[in-house]
Amino acid sequence: METQNTPPRTRRKHRSLAQELVTELSQRIRDGVIKRGDKLPTESAIMEEQGVSRTVVREALSRLQASGLVETRHGIGTFVLDTPSPSGFRIDPATIVTLRDVLAVLELRISLEVESAGLAAQRRSPEQLAGMRAALDVLNDSVSHDSDAVGSDFQFHLQIAEATGNRYFTDIMSHLGTSIIPRTRLNSARIAHDDQQHYMARLSREHEQIYESIARQDSDAARAAMRLHLTNSRERLRQAHEAAEAAALKA
Repeated sequence: METQNTPPRTRRKHRSLAQELVTELSQRIRDGVIKRGDKLPTESAIMEEQGVSRTVVREALSRLQASGLVETRHGIGTFVLDTPSPSGFRIDPATIVTLRDVLAVLELRISLEVESAGLAAQRRSPEQLAGMRAALDVLNDSVSHDSDAVGSDFQFHLQIAEATGNRYFTDIMSHLGTSIIPRTRLNSARIAHDDQQHYMARLSREHEQIYESIARQDSDAARAAMRLHLTNSRERLRQAHEAAEAAALKA
């Protein structure tokens, strides 16, 4: 029983720590301790100050980006926005609560990230490719240690957006934040009636195919690999959604 309960507790702990860090940083911004336009401390500095892992820090920063409080500028750092604009494009993570919502976000991601992967394959630098590799290594390590992999999953997709050389791809991805990763809203493996380890291994293979295509600078293969990855996620969840609706009608 202890072994079965440990992974969920670990995941909740990561999410709880990330939310605590979001709350603290948000309060510092509101109180003017960190002023508009200021650069946030580095990930390493926050880790040392708060005594948390890099995964927790990245999850917290992604949530702050999603809320419109900060923006990350590639190679420079994360900055407090001068004026959080209510009119700026943003999807409120609080509105992504049902399977139908997650499917809708996946449709948006397909239209955005397929082209993003193709452009990244054409334009990526060796340093950007190394950033993708590092994000994947952190993601694979998170999975193998059964810890929260959402932050590193998002970082991999964000690195691809940055490699397009088009800041609007990066801006949209940053505004969407980690809410675009279905596992932040739903237990995707359970809904898809899949074993968690098998489910994560399949996602890892899909990510590796995307990376390898971008590494080869094969735009068509990168687009195809990204489309396969996202449509697989959509179809697994769509089938589960239809099964749930059918069961509800029979009840």
